[in-house]
Amino acid sequence: MSNPDIQAIKTYLLDLQDRICAGITEEDGSARFFEDNWERETGGGGGRTRVLTDGAVFEQAGVNFSHVSGGSLPASATAHRPELAGRTFEAMGVSLVIHPKNPYAPTSHANVRFFVAEKEGEDPIWWFGGGFDLTPYYPFEEDVLHWHQVSKKACDPFGDNVYDRYKKWCDEYFFLKHRGETRGVGGLFFDDLNEGGFEHCFKFMQSVGDHYLEAYRPIVTRRKNTEYGEQERDFQLYRRGRYVEYNLVYDRGTLFGLQTGGRTESILMSLPPLVKWRYDWKPEAGSPEAKLYEGFLHPRNWLEELA
Repeated sequence: MSNPDIQAIKTYLLDLQDRICAGITEEDGSARFFEDNWERETGGGGGRTRVLTDGAVFEQAGVNFSHVSGGSLPASATAHRPELAGRTFEAMGVSLVIHPKNPYAPTSHANVRFFVAEKEGEDPIWWFGGGFDLTPYYPFEEDVLHWHQVSKKACDPFGDNVYDRYKKWCDEYFFLKHRGETRGVGGLFFDDLNEGGFEHCFKFMQSVGDHYLEAYRPIVTRRKNTEYGEQERDFQLYRRGRYVEYNLVYDRGTLFGLQTGGRTESILMSLPPLVKWRYDWKPEAGSPEAKLYEGFLHPRNWLEELA
C-alpha cells in the first residue's frame, strides 16, 4: 500500500476551503466570511475556521479546515477499529454546513477528511472519508434529482457501483433512529477508504470535494428569492431542530472533535443560529409541510424515480 502524501492532502484541502468560500460569498452577494485561525490547546495542530453570518442569502455558513494530531485516538475512532488503539494519529479535513435564510433553500453539509494512525515499527494505517448531504424543508423533486445526478457524476470515474454504495451508506448514516426518519434526502457518505492505494483514494476524495458547489449552488440560485411568510419560516426553524439533534447525538465528527479536546467553537459551528422545538408537533394532512414527511424523509432511489 503506497504511503500517503500528507502535504499534498493539506494543500488540496486549503484550496478547497478557499474555493467553496469564494462560491458561497459570490452566491450571497453581500456578506463576507470572518476568518479565525486557531491552535489546539491540547495535543498538536490547529485550523482555519471561516464563518459567514447574516448574509443576504445565508443566515450562517461555516467552512472549517483543521489539521490536528495526538498521542492516541479517542473512543469514537477506536470503537469500530480496535486495531488503532495505542497509535498516535494525525487528522485533517474540511467540514462545512450552510444554512440559508429562505426556507425554500435547503441546508447542506459536506466533509472530506484524512486520518493516519502510526506506531513505531509498524506500517501506518490511513484512510479517507467524507461526503455531502442535503436537508430541504420545502423539497422540490428537480432539486433532489440534480443533487443526486452530481453525486453520481462525482463517483462514476471510480466504478459502476460506487455511487450506489455510498448513496446507501449516506441514507443509513444520516438517519435519526429516535425519530425514524432520514436527516434529509441524502447524497454520499464514505469512510475507511484505502482500497486501491493512496493516489486512487486521494483522487476520489478530491472528486467529492470538487463536486460540492456544482451540486449545491444551482439549487440555492433557484430558491433564494422565493417568497415566504411566517409559517414557512416557523417550519424551517422547527425542522432545524432535527439537524441539532443529529449532530449532537450521532455525528462521528462532532464526537471525535469533542473527545480529542478539539476547539468547541469550530466543532459546533454546524449548528444553526436559530432553531425551535415543539412538543409532539405534527404537520396538517395535505399541507406543504406534510409533503416533506410523506415523500422525502426515507431512502428512495431518486435517480430512477425522478429522471
